[in-house]
Amino acid sequence: MRFITDRKRAEGLGSARAGTHHHWHMMISSAVLVVLVPVFVFTFGIGLGGDHAAVLDYFSRPFPAIVTALTLVVVTLHCKAEAEEAIIDYVHGVKGKLLLVAVTALAWALIAAGLFALVKLAL
Repeated sequence: MRFITDRKRAEGLGSARAGTHHHWHMMISSAVLVVLVPVFVFTFGIGLGGDHAAVLDYFSRPFPAIVTALTLVVVTLHCKAEAEEAIIDYVHGVKGKLLLVAVTALAWALIAAGLFALVKLAL
């Protein structure tokens, strides 16, 4: 007969320590996106329709460049956090750890490439 406590049975199944932090992170990034995405859509829409030089001139101004950069960073980090949560919940072992590394690397590579393109565009 095995005497296993509830704690021993639950060990390794995860804990609720990081749940609140993740929830607040997602709530804050969602609230920021509620404001940022419409501003980005209108800013992007104003820049459309011109020739190449006019679009480059428009997006080299500070306001459109900052709105685009903020949208890129916040959307990418928000999606990264959700993808990490799905991987943690449904993929276990080495495959899960490799996927977490891949998602993190992809997210930061997208942010770096986007910001590099914006800086190159502005200069």
